[in-house]
Amino acid sequence: MAEQQPQPPKIEFPCDYEIRIMGNAAPDFKDVCVEVIRKHAADYDGNCRVKPSRAGNFESVMVKIIATGEDQLRAIYEDLKATGRVKMVL
Repeated sequence: MAEQQPQPPKIEFPCDYEIRIMGNAAPDFKDVCVEVIRKHAADYDGNCRVKPSRAGNFESVMVKIIATGEDQLRAIYEDLKATGRVKMVL
């Protein structure tokens, strides 16, 4: 009998959704991230947390949005990566 793979939990939209964006530290990195988020989440208030890495080479920008669907999250991820400044999105 074939073993079934566990399925990831289904997200019920709309919901609060936190996105963590990591990239090289720069004075405008947060602004670049916020601009992309605002493009896809009109109700995003611009509030975010920025945390530098220990050595200060990288920054993590955490934003919370009301996610409306998987298409929205996919578009945010793709546009963040397209900036060329983002190393990872969680």
